[in-house]
Amino acid sequence: MNAEAPVEPGRIVLLTASHRVAPGLLSWPAWQTLHAADRVLCADGAHPQLPYLREAGVGVEIAAPTAQELVDACAGGRTVVVLATGEGDQALTDGLARMAGSGRVQMPDLELLPGSYDLPGARLLDLVQVMDRIRRECPWSSQQTHKGLAKYGIEEAYELVEAIEDGDHDELREELGDVLLQVVFHARIAQEDAEEPFSIDDVAGTIVDKLIHRHPHVFGDADAETPEDVKAHWLRTKAVEKQRDSVTDGIPLGQPGLALAAKLASRVRTAGLDVELPSADDDHGIGYELLTMAVRAEAEGHDPETALRAAARAYRDAIRAAETATNGA
Repeated sequence: MNAEAPVEPGRIVLLTASHRVAPGLLSWPAWQTLHAADRVLCADGAHPQLPYLREAGVGVEIAAPTAQELVDACAGGRTVVVLATGEGDQALTDGLARMAGSGRVQMPDLELLPGSYDLPGARLLDLVQVMDRIRRECPWSSQQTHKGLAKYGIEEAYELVEAIEDGDHDELREELGDVLLQVVFHARIAQEDAEEPFSIDDVAGTIVDKLIHRHPHVFGDADAETPEDVKAHWLRTKAVEKQRDSVTDGIPLGQPGLALAAKLASRVRTAGLDVELPSADDDHGIGYELLTMAVRAEAEGHDPETALRAAARAYRDAIRAAETATNGA
């Protein structure tokens, strides 16, 4: 009497697709697997991939099988593809893991097949969607204006600088997110402008064009061998673009004094100008002394604003030490 041939366990393919990639843009292995499968199952009847799969001739059954039902469906060497839902299929995968771990079930081959991948920057799409909903539904966010948010942009920028100086990478990641939020928030508000609306895509497109134009040594035929060459070309390009008459044009005068002095000195040095520092008067003598020190620091390759802030932090630590000593006495 001939022994019965072993039953082939078949194959289960869990097919995932990123919601951040346009539906229908699946990898070639994913399409091959879908067309060759004996059955394709999906628990979500509104899955965004379904219209494209059906258009490509792939029959999809709307079903949410249990782990045991899915294993049974693979009996006889059949291949069953499960199109994962946006929320995931935790109950199904947990059930399959329990069955496989029991050792009592001949399991089909299990394969996780990514049908599409997130490109770098894909999570930014999530941020845009979240910001759009907050703008529409949050009582506070829906009333904000560019002017009303301006102070937060300044605060977040300073908090970012502090995170950089502290060297805390977790804090740095969070503060970068807060700064990014300001950009996305302002762009979302700008979409509603009745006369000159623009979106986050316009913002990104503008800076991409600017970066490419100002980096001909990367995207064109120009040469730049040193950071100084790059900076000089950048300033020349900006002057042509904005038709500036002075190297001081475009420098925000509202920034902190030491940073302002250093920026002016940097423009003068880059332009090769010979400018004598103004002399002090009785009312603002200390200011001119600080100006002289800021210009000297910039010429020596130091950022006076950063240097003063570091000294101030050391001063803060000394104050705290003195307070501890006094309180402990």
